[in-house]
Amino acid sequence: METAHLFLGLIFGSIGIGYFVYGRKQSSLIARYCGIALILYPFLVTDTIAVVAVGVVLMLTPRFIDL
Repeated sequence: METAHLFLGLIFGSIGIGYFVYGRKQSSLIARYCGIALILYPFLVTDTIAVVAVGVVLMLTPRFIDL
């Protein structure tokens, strides 16, 4: 693993914890599920560019989709 990949995983995982807590307190399913996905996906994606792309998409998803 590269250092950049580990660092990005830490950043997106931290943001994911924030999304999860926010989704739990506001009863927002999409924010909660995006938070869980942000926490777990860096373990599955190996390319650094893909980590950034998937992370940005997951971070923007609750902004445009409201359940």
